[in-house]
Amino acid sequence: MRPRLASAAIAVVTLIAAVVTTTLAAGGSPARAAESEDSFASRLFGGNLGKPAKSYACFVRVYDAAHLKQHPLQKVGAMKLLLTAEQVPEDEALNYSFRLGVSFRHRPGDFDSSGDCGHIKASESEQGKTQLGCSVDCDGGGITVELARDDKSTLVRLDSIRIWRNNRPDEDGFPLSGGADDRVFRLDRASLDKCRSLVTDRQELAAMRRK
Repeated sequence: MRPRLASAAIAVVTLIAAVVTTTLAAGGSPARAAESEDSFASRLFGGNLGKPAKSYACFVRVYDAAHLKQHPLQKVGAMKLLLTAEQVPEDEALNYSFRLGVSFRHRPGDFDSSGDCGHIKASESEQGKTQLGCSVDCDGGGITVELARDDKSTLVRLDSIRIWRNNRPDEDGFPLSGGADDRVFRLDRASLDKCRSLVTDRQELAAMRRK
């Protein structure tokens, strides 16, 4: 190799090594750069992030017989997730909240939960996945929400979350625990119509219809 070309090659290798070292020092992975909040929020809400108006995203899954046969310990038969994003006067960053609807395989009735998700953050996992961490008041547990690579579905992860029958938070409720087959749920993106049953406020229902 000619001396000038050799020097150029060494310079390129040194530059790449410096970038990798800087990324690892920041706690990241050279294969995946940290995603910005705006980018993740835009993906999560399907590009329909209307600041300062409230934004909505709906994800739904009804588990078929084949899936339930492969996961005999799964208690959940269907799940809905409604995510919202809005700006509040005291905070420049977007604030997120969630409503979760659950139907069980062997228990009649519709159950739900809701809470706040705060701000989007990067998790501490090795993959550096960006996620929403959502919680229910009064130590009611919560969920984390990640986006699949194609943006068409979410992964909902839970250890335990308190749920109520038919939107009755005045009752005691009971915990839905992760267990063997109820720890991770993949929900598919759906129209807002599929999640309207989770909303009881008439003004909010009207706002959702305008989306």
